[in-house]
Amino acid sequence: MSKRLIADSRRLLPHSSIRWTSSLSQHSELTAAIRNQGQSEMPKCEHTPKAYVGPSYERILETRRTHLTPNLLAHFKKPLVIHAGHMQWLFDHEGRRYLDMFGGIVTVSVGHCHPKVNQALSEQSSKLWHTTNIYMHPKIHEYAERLVAKFPGNLKSVCFVNSGSEANDMAMLLARMHTGNQDILSLRNAYHGMSPYTMGLTAHSTWRFPLPGVNNGLIHVMNPDPYQGIWGGSACRDSPVQTKRECQCQDSCQAEDAYYNQLEETFKFSLPRGKVAAMFAESIQGVGGTVQFPKGYLKRAANLVKSNGGLFVADEVQTGFGRTGEHFWGFEGHDYLPDIVTMAKGIGNGFPLAAVVTTPEIAASLGEALHFNTYGGSPLASAVGLAVLDVIEEDGLQRNSLDVGTYFLKGLAELQQRFEIIGDVRGKGLMIGVELVGDHKKRTPLPSPHVLDIWETCKDLGVLFGRGGLHGNVLSCRPPLCLTNDNIDFSLDVLNTALKKHISKRPRSWRYGQKAS
Repeated sequence: MSKRLIADSRRLLPHSSIRWTSSLSQHSELTAAIRNQGQSEMPKCEHTPKAYVGPSYERILETRRTHLTPNLLAHFKKPLVIHAGHMQWLFDHEGRRYLDMFGGIVTVSVGHCHPKVNQALSEQSSKLWHTTNIYMHPKIHEYAERLVAKFPGNLKSVCFVNSGSEANDMAMLLARMHTGNQDILSLRNAYHGMSPYTMGLTAHSTWRFPLPGVNNGLIHVMNPDPYQGIWGGSACRDSPVQTKRECQCQDSCQAEDAYYNQLEETFKFSLPRGKVAAMFAESIQGVGGTVQFPKGYLKRAANLVKSNGGLFVADEVQTGFGRTGEHFWGFEGHDYLPDIVTMAKGIGNGFPLAAVVTTPEIAASLGEALHFNTYGGSPLASAVGLAVLDVIEEDGLQRNSLDVGTYFLKGLAELQQRFEIIGDVRGKGLMIGVELVGDHKKRTPLPSPHVLDIWETCKDLGVLFGRGGLHGNVLSCRPPLCLTNDNIDFSLDVLNTALKKHISKRPRSWRYGQKAS
Protein backbone atom coordinates (compact mmCIF):
# COMPACT_ATOMS: atom_id res chain seq x y z
CA MET A 1 0.00 0.00 0.00
CA SER A 2 1.39 3.42 -0.89
CA LYS A 3 2.15 6.01 1.77
CA ARG A 4 -0.18 8.38 -0.04
CA LEU A 5 -3.11 5.97 0.31
CA ILE A 6 -2.49 5.48 4.00
CA ALA A 7 -2.11 9.21 4.62
CA ASP A 8 -5.21 10.07 2.60
CA SER A 9 -7.30 7.42 4.29
CA ARG A 10 -6.38 8.72 7.77
CA ARG A 11 -6.74 12.45 6.98
CA LEU A 12 -8.45 14.46 9.71
CA LEU A 13 -11.47 16.56 8.79
CA PRO A 14 -12.56 19.74 10.59
CA HIS A 15 -15.22 19.14 13.24
CA SER A 16 -17.83 21.01 11.26
CA SER A 17 -17.29 18.79 8.21
CA ILE A 18 -17.40 15.37 9.90
CA ARG A 19 -20.07 13.32 8.13
CA TRP A 20 -20.72 9.65 7.57
CA THR A 21 -20.42 8.01 4.18
CA SER A 22 -22.57 4.98 3.37
CA SER A 23 -21.38 1.67 4.79
CA LEU A 24 -20.62 0.43 1.27
CA SER A 25 -18.07 3.17 0.65
CA GLN A 26 -16.30 3.11 4.02
CA HIS A 27 -12.63 2.28 3.81
CA SER A 28 -12.95 2.79 0.03
CA GLU A 29 -9.32 3.68 -0.51
CA LEU A 30 -8.10 0.98 1.84
CA THR A 31 -10.24 -1.77 0.32
CA ALA A 32 -9.19 -0.66 -3.16
CA ALA A 33 -5.57 -1.05 -2.11
CA ILE A 34 -6.31 -4.53 -0.76
CA ARG A 35 -7.97 -5.54 -4.03
CA ASN A 36 -4.93 -4.33 -5.94
CA GLN A 37 -2.83 -6.73 -3.87
CA GLY A 38 -5.19 -9.64 -4.50
CA GLN A 39 -6.76 -9.51 -1.05
CA SER A 40 -10.42 -9.95 -0.17
CA GLU A 41 -12.71 -7.01 0.46
CA MET A 42 -13.95 -6.13 3.90
CA PRO A 43 -17.20 -8.07 4.50
CA LYS A 44 -20.27 -5.90 4.16
CA CYS A 45 -22.23 -4.57 7.11
CA GLU A 46 -25.84 -3.48 6.67
CA HIS A 47 -25.74 -1.22 9.71
CA THR A 48 -25.03 2.49 9.22
CA PRO A 49 -24.57 4.50 12.44
CA LYS A 50 -25.86 8.02 12.84
CA ALA A 51 -23.52 10.88 12.02
CA TYR A 52 -20.97 11.72 14.67
CA VAL A 53 -21.75 14.87 16.63
CA GLY A 54 -19.22 15.76 19.28
CA PRO A 55 -15.91 17.43 20.06
CA SER A 56 -13.22 17.56 17.39
CA TYR A 57 -10.38 15.06 17.34
CA GLU A 58 -7.95 17.74 18.50
CA ARG A 59 -10.24 18.70 21.41
CA ILE A 60 -10.47 15.07 22.51
CA LEU A 61 -6.68 14.69 22.47
CA GLU A 62 -6.27 17.88 24.48
CA THR A 63 -8.89 16.86 27.05
CA ARG A 64 -7.27 13.48 27.41
CA ARG A 65 -3.88 15.10 27.96
CA THR A 66 -5.04 17.70 30.46
CA HIS A 67 -7.90 16.10 32.38
CA LEU A 68 -7.58 12.30 32.30
CA THR A 69 -5.02 10.40 34.35
CA PRO A 70 -1.90 9.25 32.47
CA ASN A 71 -2.59 5.53 32.99
CA LEU A 72 -5.19 5.77 30.19
CA LEU A 73 -2.96 4.81 27.29
CA ALA A 74 -4.41 4.86 23.78
CA HIS A 75 -3.55 2.29 21.15
CA PHE A 76 -1.91 3.22 17.85
CA LYS A 77 0.25 6.12 16.68
CA LYS A 78 -2.85 8.04 15.78
CA PRO A 79 -5.37 6.93 18.42
CA LEU A 80 -8.84 6.03 17.22
CA VAL A 81 -11.97 7.83 18.33
CA ILE A 82 -14.57 5.07 18.32
CA HIS A 83 -18.03 6.52 17.95
CA ALA A 84 -20.35 3.56 17.42
CA GLY A 85 -20.46 -0.23 17.41
CA HIS A 86 -22.64 -2.93 15.89
CA MET A 87 -22.09 -6.65 16.60
CA GLN A 88 -18.47 -7.36 15.47
CA TRP A 89 -17.96 -3.90 13.94
CA LEU A 90 -16.66 -0.60 15.28
CA PHE A 91 -16.94 2.83 13.61
CA ASP A 92 -14.68 5.81 14.12
CA HIS A 93 -15.68 9.46 14.14
CA GLU A 94 -14.80 9.86 10.45
CA GLY A 95 -16.96 7.00 9.24
CA ARG A 96 -14.40 4.24 8.88
CA ARG A 97 -15.43 0.72 9.83
CA TYR A 98 -13.22 -1.80 11.63
CA LEU A 99 -13.53 -5.49 12.39
CA ASP A 100 -13.16 -5.76 16.15
CA MET A 101 -10.90 -8.74 16.85
CA PHE A 102 -10.24 -7.73 20.46
CA GLY A 103 -13.78 -7.28 21.78
CA GLY A 104 -13.00 -4.39 24.11
CA ILE A 105 -10.31 -6.54 25.79
CA VAL A 106 -12.40 -9.73 25.71
CA THR A 107 -15.43 -7.94 27.12
CA VAL A 108 -17.93 -7.73 24.26
CA SER A 109 -19.18 -11.30 24.21
CA VAL A 110 -22.41 -11.35 22.18
CA GLY A 111 -21.79 -8.30 19.98
CA HIS A 112 -21.65 -4.52 20.26
CA CYS A 113 -25.10 -3.09 20.97
CA HIS A 114 -26.80 -6.46 20.52
CA PRO A 115 -30.50 -5.62 20.03
CA LYS A 116 -31.77 -8.05 22.68
CA VAL A 117 -29.32 -6.79 25.31
CA ASN A 118 -30.13 -3.18 24.37
CA GLN A 119 -33.84 -3.90 24.72
CA ALA A 120 -33.42 -5.53 28.14
CA LEU A 121 -31.42 -2.56 29.41
CA SER A 122 -33.90 -0.07 27.99
CA GLU A 123 -36.92 -1.82 29.49
CA GLN A 124 -35.30 -2.11 32.91
CA SER A 125 -34.10 1.50 32.87
CA SER A 126 -37.68 2.66 32.38
CA LYS A 127 -38.79 0.75 35.50
CA LEU A 128 -36.03 0.77 38.13
CA TRP A 129 -32.35 1.71 38.06
CA HIS A 130 -31.08 1.33 41.59
CA THR A 131 -32.12 0.55 45.14
CA THR A 132 -29.05 -1.26 46.54
CA ASN A 133 -29.74 -4.64 48.08
CA ILE A 134 -31.22 -3.26 51.30
CA TYR A 135 -34.48 -3.80 49.38
CA MET A 136 -35.29 -6.86 47.35
CA HIS A 137 -35.82 -6.47 43.62
CA PRO A 138 -36.74 -9.36 41.32
CA LYS A 139 -33.96 -9.19 38.72
CA ILE A 140 -31.05 -10.16 40.97
CA HIS A 141 -32.95 -13.25 42.12
CA GLU A 142 -33.89 -14.26 38.56
CA TYR A 143 -30.32 -13.77 37.43
CA ALA A 144 -28.74 -15.63 40.36
CA GLU A 145 -30.84 -18.71 39.60
CA ARG A 146 -29.97 -18.64 35.91
CA LEU A 147 -26.27 -18.06 36.46
CA VAL A 148 -25.59 -20.75 39.07
CA ALA A 149 -27.51 -23.26 36.93
CA LYS A 150 -24.55 -23.03 34.52
CA PHE A 151 -22.18 -24.53 37.12
CA PRO A 152 -21.44 -28.12 38.08
CA GLY A 153 -21.34 -29.50 41.60
CA ASN A 154 -22.31 -27.41 44.58
CA LEU A 155 -21.20 -24.07 43.10
CA LYS A 156 -24.58 -22.52 43.93
CA SER A 157 -23.90 -19.26 45.82
CA VAL A 158 -23.14 -16.03 44.01
CA CYS A 159 -21.94 -12.59 45.09
CA PHE A 160 -22.29 -9.87 42.46
CA VAL A 161 -19.68 -7.13 42.09
CA ASN A 162 -18.61 -4.78 39.28
CA SER A 163 -15.23 -5.82 37.87
CA GLY A 164 -12.76 -8.67 37.60
CA SER A 165 -10.45 -7.06 40.13
CA GLU A 166 -13.32 -6.83 42.62
CA ALA A 167 -14.26 -10.45 41.97
CA ASN A 168 -10.72 -11.74 42.58
CA ASP A 169 -10.40 -9.45 45.59
CA MET A 170 -13.53 -11.07 47.03
CA ALA A 171 -12.21 -14.56 46.24
CA MET A 172 -9.00 -13.82 48.16
CA LEU A 173 -11.04 -12.70 51.15
CA LEU A 174 -13.27 -15.78 51.01
CA ALA A 175 -10.33 -18.17 50.78
CA ARG A 176 -8.53 -16.67 53.75
CA MET A 177 -11.67 -16.43 55.87
CA HIS A 178 -12.86 -19.96 55.11
CA THR A 179 -9.52 -21.76 55.54
CA GLY A 180 -8.03 -19.59 58.26
CA ASN A 181 -4.80 -19.64 56.25
CA GLN A 182 -2.91 -16.73 54.74
CA ASP A 183 -0.71 -17.86 51.85
CA ILE A 184 -2.09 -17.71 48.29
CA LEU A 185 -0.35 -18.94 45.15
CA SER A 186 -0.62 -17.73 41.58
CA LEU A 187 1.32 -18.45 38.42
CA ARG A 188 4.04 -16.22 37.05
CA ASN A 189 2.74 -14.37 34.00
CA ALA A 190 -0.77 -14.35 35.52
CA TYR A 191 -3.08 -11.35 35.57
CA HIS A 192 -5.79 -11.23 38.24
CA GLY A 193 -6.45 -7.51 38.65
CA MET A 194 -4.98 -4.22 39.78
CA SER A 195 -6.65 -3.43 43.09
CA PRO A 196 -4.16 -3.07 45.96
CA TYR A 197 -5.16 -6.60 47.06
CA THR A 198 -5.00 -8.34 43.66
CA MET A 199 -1.92 -6.49 42.39
CA GLY A 200 0.12 -8.98 44.36
CA LEU A 201 -1.59 -11.90 42.62
CA THR A 202 -0.75 -10.41 39.22
CA ALA A 203 2.73 -11.60 38.29
CA HIS A 204 3.92 -9.05 35.71
CA SER A 205 6.52 -6.42 36.53
CA THR A 206 4.80 -4.11 34.03
CA TRP A 207 1.63 -4.11 36.15
CA ARG A 208 3.32 -3.59 39.51
CA PHE A 209 3.53 -0.35 41.48
CA PRO A 210 6.43 -0.11 43.98
CA LEU A 211 4.26 -0.29 47.10
CA PRO A 212 5.06 -2.00 50.42
CA GLY A 213 3.00 -5.03 51.39
CA VAL A 214 1.72 -5.82 47.89
CA ASN A 215 3.13 -9.36 48.06
CA ASN A 216 2.06 -10.03 51.62
CA GLY A 217 1.18 -13.73 51.82
CA LEU A 218 1.43 -14.20 48.05
CA ILE A 219 3.74 -16.58 46.18
CA HIS A 220 4.27 -16.78 42.41
CA VAL A 221 5.09 -20.24 41.10
CA MET A 222 6.68 -21.33 37.82
CA ASN A 223 4.43 -20.81 34.83
CA PRO A 224 3.77 -24.05 32.91
CA ASP A 225 4.21 -22.54 29.44
CA PRO A 226 4.77 -25.22 26.75
CA TYR A 227 6.13 -22.66 24.25
CA GLN A 228 8.34 -20.21 26.17
CA GLY A 229 8.87 -22.27 29.32
CA ILE A 230 11.71 -24.61 30.20
CA TRP A 231 9.70 -27.66 29.17
CA GLY A 232 7.24 -28.12 26.36
CA GLY A 233 6.49 -30.15 23.30
CA SER A 234 4.24 -30.80 20.36
CA ALA A 235 1.42 -32.55 22.24
CA CYS A 236 1.08 -30.56 25.47
CA ARG A 237 -1.89 -28.28 24.84
CA ASP A 238 -5.61 -28.78 24.50
CA SER A 239 -5.72 -26.92 21.19
CA PRO A 240 -6.12 -27.65 17.46
CA VAL A 241 -2.61 -26.16 17.06
CA GLN A 242 0.50 -27.24 18.97
CA THR A 243 3.98 -25.80 19.43
CA LYS A 244 6.76 -26.69 17.01
CA ARG A 245 8.99 -27.87 19.86
CA GLU A 246 10.04 -31.50 19.69
CA CYS A 247 8.36 -33.86 22.12
CA GLN A 248 9.51 -37.27 23.35
CA CYS A 249 6.42 -37.91 25.48
CA GLN A 250 4.90 -41.38 25.31
CA ASP A 251 2.74 -42.58 28.21
CA SER A 252 2.45 -39.17 29.90
CA CYS A 253 3.30 -35.52 29.26
CA GLN A 254 6.85 -34.94 30.46
CA ALA A 255 6.37 -31.17 30.51
CA GLU A 256 3.29 -31.47 32.71
CA ASP A 257 5.21 -33.73 35.12
CA ALA A 258 8.16 -31.33 35.26
CA TYR A 259 6.04 -28.24 35.92
CA TYR A 260 3.99 -30.08 38.54
CA ASN A 261 7.19 -31.13 40.31
CA GLN A 262 8.17 -27.47 40.50
CA LEU A 263 4.83 -26.69 42.13
CA GLU A 264 5.39 -29.47 44.65
CA GLU A 265 8.78 -27.96 45.46
CA THR A 266 7.04 -24.73 46.44
CA PHE A 267 4.81 -26.63 48.87
CA LYS A 268 7.83 -28.45 50.32
CA PHE A 269 10.05 -25.44 50.86
CA SER A 270 8.02 -22.20 50.81
CA LEU A 271 4.73 -22.89 52.62
CA PRO A 272 3.75 -23.95 56.11
CA ARG A 273 2.83 -27.62 55.87
CA GLY A 274 -0.88 -28.08 55.17
CA LYS A 275 -1.61 -24.37 55.61
CA VAL A 276 -2.26 -22.84 52.20
CA ALA A 277 -5.31 -20.61 51.66
CA ALA A 278 -5.72 -20.86 47.89
CA MET A 279 -4.26 -21.02 44.44
CA PHE A 280 -5.55 -18.86 41.58
CA ALA A 281 -5.29 -19.78 37.90
CA GLU A 282 -6.74 -18.53 34.65
CA SER A 283 -7.92 -21.36 32.42
CA ILE A 284 -5.93 -19.70 29.62
CA GLN A 285 -3.72 -16.77 30.59
CA GLY A 286 -5.13 -13.64 28.94
CA VAL A 287 -3.01 -10.56 29.52
CA GLY A 288 0.03 -12.85 29.65
CA GLY A 289 -0.38 -13.67 25.96
CA THR A 290 -3.01 -16.43 25.62
CA VAL A 291 -0.79 -19.00 27.31
CA GLN A 292 -2.21 -22.52 27.59
CA PHE A 293 -0.95 -25.05 30.10
CA PRO A 294 0.00 -28.70 29.59
CA LYS A 295 -3.02 -30.96 29.74
CA GLY A 296 -3.61 -32.25 33.25
CA TYR A 297 -1.56 -29.62 35.07
CA LEU A 298 -4.42 -27.64 36.61
CA LYS A 299 -6.24 -30.79 37.71
CA ARG A 300 -3.18 -32.03 39.59
CA ALA A 301 -2.50 -28.54 40.98
CA ALA A 302 -6.07 -28.31 42.31
CA ASN A 303 -5.74 -31.68 44.05
CA LEU A 304 -2.42 -30.64 45.60
CA VAL A 305 -3.85 -27.37 46.91
CA LYS A 306 -6.92 -29.05 48.39
CA SER A 307 -4.83 -31.75 50.06
CA ASN A 308 -2.93 -28.94 51.81
CA GLY A 309 -6.02 -27.28 53.25
CA GLY A 310 -6.57 -24.71 50.50
CA LEU A 311 -9.14 -23.75 47.90
CA PHE A 312 -8.65 -23.61 44.16
CA VAL A 313 -9.92 -20.49 42.39
CA ALA A 314 -10.69 -20.53 38.67
CA ASP A 315 -10.33 -17.06 37.17
CA GLU A 316 -12.86 -17.10 34.30
CA VAL A 317 -12.80 -13.34 33.70
CA GLN A 318 -11.63 -13.88 30.11
CA THR A 319 -12.39 -17.53 29.38
CA GLY A 320 -15.96 -17.83 30.66
CA PHE A 321 -19.33 -17.67 28.91
CA GLY A 322 -18.54 -20.00 26.03
CA ARG A 323 -15.42 -18.25 24.77
CA THR A 324 -13.32 -21.40 24.58
CA GLY A 325 -16.08 -23.09 22.58
CA GLU A 326 -16.00 -26.65 23.80
CA HIS A 327 -17.21 -25.73 27.29
CA PHE A 328 -19.13 -22.87 28.86
CA TRP A 329 -16.38 -22.42 31.46
CA GLY A 330 -12.69 -22.76 30.71
CA PHE A 331 -11.98 -24.85 33.81
CA GLU A 332 -14.24 -27.61 32.45
CA GLY A 333 -11.67 -28.19 29.72
CA HIS A 334 -9.12 -28.99 32.43
CA ASP A 335 -11.38 -31.62 34.04
CA TYR A 336 -11.45 -30.33 37.61
CA LEU A 337 -13.97 -28.67 39.92
CA PRO A 338 -12.83 -25.40 41.50
CA ASP A 339 -13.99 -24.18 44.91
CA ILE A 340 -14.47 -20.58 43.74
CA VAL A 341 -15.03 -19.16 40.26
CA THR A 342 -14.57 -15.48 39.40
CA MET A 343 -16.02 -13.87 36.28
CA ALA A 344 -16.41 -10.46 34.64
CA LYS A 345 -15.96 -8.93 31.16
CA GLY A 346 -18.16 -11.08 28.87
CA ILE A 347 -20.72 -11.58 31.64
CA GLY A 348 -22.19 -8.14 30.84
CA ASN A 349 -21.14 -7.59 27.21
CA GLY A 350 -19.54 -4.30 28.25
CA PHE A 351 -21.86 -3.40 31.14
CA PRO A 352 -20.01 -3.17 34.51
CA LEU A 353 -20.90 -6.53 36.02
CA ALA A 354 -18.89 -9.29 37.68
CA ALA A 355 -19.51 -12.18 40.05
CA VAL A 356 -17.99 -14.69 42.44
CA VAL A 357 -19.58 -18.14 42.52
CA THR A 358 -18.76 -20.62 45.26
CA THR A 359 -20.33 -23.21 47.53
CA PRO A 360 -22.79 -22.24 50.28
CA GLU A 361 -20.29 -23.46 52.91
CA ILE A 362 -17.52 -21.16 51.66
CA ALA A 363 -19.96 -18.27 51.10
CA ALA A 364 -21.00 -18.49 54.76
CA SER A 365 -17.71 -16.79 55.67
CA LEU A 366 -19.17 -13.51 54.41
CA GLY A 367 -21.69 -13.63 57.26
CA GLU A 368 -19.00 -13.13 59.90
CA ALA A 369 -18.98 -9.35 59.40
CA LEU A 370 -20.90 -6.73 57.46
CA HIS A 371 -20.00 -6.64 53.77
CA PHE A 372 -21.72 -4.51 51.17
CA ASN A 373 -21.40 -3.62 47.49
CA THR A 374 -23.42 -0.59 46.44
CA TYR A 375 -23.89 -1.51 42.78
CA GLY A 376 -23.37 -5.28 42.77
CA GLY A 377 -26.33 -7.05 41.16
CA SER A 378 -28.24 -3.85 40.45
CA PRO A 379 -31.53 -4.08 38.52
CA LEU A 380 -29.80 -2.77 35.39
CA ALA A 381 -26.81 -5.12 35.67
CA SER A 382 -29.00 -8.14 36.38
CA ALA A 383 -31.26 -7.42 33.40
CA VAL A 384 -28.21 -7.19 31.13
CA GLY A 385 -26.71 -10.38 32.56
CA LEU A 386 -29.94 -12.30 31.92
CA ALA A 387 -30.09 -11.04 28.34
CA VAL A 388 -26.48 -12.06 27.69
CA LEU A 389 -27.23 -15.62 28.84
CA ASP A 390 -30.31 -15.67 26.59
CA VAL A 391 -28.36 -14.53 23.54
CA ILE A 392 -25.51 -17.02 24.07
CA GLU A 393 -28.09 -19.82 24.11
CA GLU A 394 -30.48 -18.56 21.43
CA ASP A 395 -27.77 -17.55 18.94
CA GLY A 396 -25.66 -20.67 19.54
CA LEU A 397 -22.62 -18.56 20.33
CA GLN A 398 -20.71 -21.18 22.29
CA ARG A 399 -20.82 -23.55 19.32
CA ASN A 400 -20.05 -20.67 16.97
CA SER A 401 -16.98 -19.84 19.05
CA LEU A 402 -15.76 -23.42 18.70
CA ASP A 403 -16.39 -23.68 14.96
CA VAL A 404 -15.20 -20.24 13.90
CA GLY A 405 -12.31 -20.29 16.36
CA THR A 406 -11.07 -23.65 15.08
CA TYR A 407 -11.34 -22.37 11.52
CA PHE A 408 -9.28 -19.33 12.53
CA LEU A 409 -6.63 -21.37 14.34
CA LYS A 410 -6.13 -23.62 11.33
CA GLY A 411 -5.85 -20.58 9.05
CA LEU A 412 -3.29 -19.02 11.37
CA ALA A 413 -1.33 -22.27 11.41
CA GLU A 414 -1.14 -22.09 7.61
CA LEU A 415 0.17 -18.52 7.87
CA GLN A 416 2.75 -19.76 10.35
CA GLN A 417 4.10 -22.13 7.70
CA ARG A 418 4.77 -19.16 5.41
CA PHE A 419 6.18 -16.69 7.93
CA GLU A 420 9.00 -17.53 10.35
CA ILE A 421 8.07 -14.37 12.21
CA ILE A 422 5.06 -16.30 13.60
CA GLY A 423 6.61 -18.37 16.36
CA ASP A 424 3.47 -19.85 17.87
CA VAL A 425 -0.28 -20.04 17.31
CA ARG A 426 -2.39 -21.16 20.25
CA GLY A 427 -5.79 -21.09 21.89
CA LYS A 428 -9.26 -22.59 21.95
CA GLY A 429 -12.49 -21.24 20.53
CA LEU A 430 -12.19 -17.48 20.12
CA MET A 431 -9.45 -17.12 22.77
CA ILE A 432 -6.44 -17.03 20.44
CA GLY A 433 -2.87 -15.73 20.49
CA VAL A 434 -0.27 -15.32 17.75
CA GLU A 435 3.25 -14.93 19.12
CA LEU A 436 5.64 -12.96 16.91
CA VAL A 437 9.33 -13.76 17.22
CA GLY A 438 12.63 -12.39 15.97
CA ASP A 439 14.30 -15.79 15.99
CA HIS A 440 12.16 -18.82 15.25
CA LYS A 441 14.54 -21.36 16.81
CA LYS A 442 15.41 -19.40 19.95
CA ARG A 443 11.81 -18.12 20.33
CA THR A 444 13.06 -14.62 21.13
CA PRO A 445 10.25 -12.03 21.19
CA LEU A 446 9.95 -9.80 18.15
CA PRO A 447 11.12 -6.30 19.20
CA SER A 448 8.35 -3.80 19.84
CA PRO A 449 8.98 -1.50 16.82
CA HIS A 450 8.43 -4.44 14.47
CA VAL A 451 5.32 -5.66 16.31
CA LEU A 452 3.87 -2.15 16.26
CA ASP A 453 4.50 -1.81 12.53
CA ILE A 454 2.52 -4.99 11.81
CA TRP A 455 -0.21 -4.03 14.28
CA GLU A 456 -0.61 -0.55 12.79
CA THR A 457 -0.86 -1.93 9.25
CA CYS A 458 -3.64 -4.29 10.32
CA LYS A 459 -5.50 -1.33 11.77
CA ASP A 460 -5.02 0.71 8.59
CA LEU A 461 -6.48 -2.21 6.64
CA GLY A 462 -9.53 -2.36 8.90
CA VAL A 463 -8.78 -5.05 11.52
CA LEU A 464 -8.23 -4.28 15.20
CA PHE A 465 -6.13 -6.86 17.04
CA GLY A 466 -5.06 -6.57 20.65
CA ARG A 467 -1.57 -7.19 22.01
CA GLY A 468 -0.52 -9.21 25.03
CA GLY A 469 2.39 -10.93 26.72
CA LEU A 470 5.12 -9.46 28.89
CA HIS A 471 6.88 -8.10 25.78
CA GLY A 472 3.70 -7.10 23.93
CA ASN A 473 4.61 -9.41 21.04
CA VAL A 474 1.48 -11.59 21.05
CA LEU A 475 -1.41 -10.56 18.82
CA SER A 476 -4.56 -11.12 20.88
CA CYS A 477 -7.66 -12.34 19.05
CA ARG A 478 -10.71 -12.29 21.37
CA PRO A 479 -13.57 -10.92 19.23
CA PRO A 480 -17.30 -10.93 19.89
CA LEU A 481 -18.59 -14.50 19.66
CA CYS A 482 -20.86 -13.62 16.73
CA LEU A 483 -17.88 -13.62 14.32
CA THR A 484 -18.25 -15.42 10.98
CA ASN A 485 -15.90 -17.37 8.72
CA ASP A 486 -16.02 -14.48 6.23
CA ASN A 487 -14.70 -12.23 8.98
CA ILE A 488 -11.92 -14.74 9.63
CA ASP A 489 -10.97 -14.88 5.96
CA PHE A 490 -10.69 -11.10 5.89
CA SER A 491 -8.60 -11.06 9.10
CA LEU A 492 -6.24 -13.69 7.71
CA ASP A 493 -5.86 -11.77 4.46
CA VAL A 494 -5.11 -8.55 6.33
CA LEU A 495 -2.56 -10.22 8.61
CA ASN A 496 -0.93 -11.87 5.58
CA THR A 497 -0.67 -8.47 3.86
CA ALA A 498 0.71 -6.80 6.98
CA LEU A 499 3.38 -9.47 7.45
CA LYS A 500 4.46 -9.36 3.81
CA LYS A 501 4.59 -5.57 3.87
CA HIS A 502 6.68 -5.56 7.03
CA ILE A 503 9.14 -8.24 5.94
CA SER A 504 9.65 -6.57 2.56
CA LYS A 505 11.01 -3.51 4.38
CA ARG A 506 13.61 -5.48 6.35
CA PRO A 507 17.00 -6.85 5.27
CA ARG A 508 17.16 -10.59 4.74
CA SER A 509 19.49 -11.05 7.70
CA TRP A 510 16.86 -9.56 10.04
CA ARG A 511 14.14 -11.94 8.85
CA TYR A 512 15.91 -14.89 10.43
CA GLY A 513 16.70 -13.24 13.73
CA GLN A 514 20.26 -12.23 12.84
CA LYS A 515 21.63 -8.81 13.55
CA ALA A 516 21.35 -6.62 10.46
CA SER A 517 24.59 -5.07 9.26
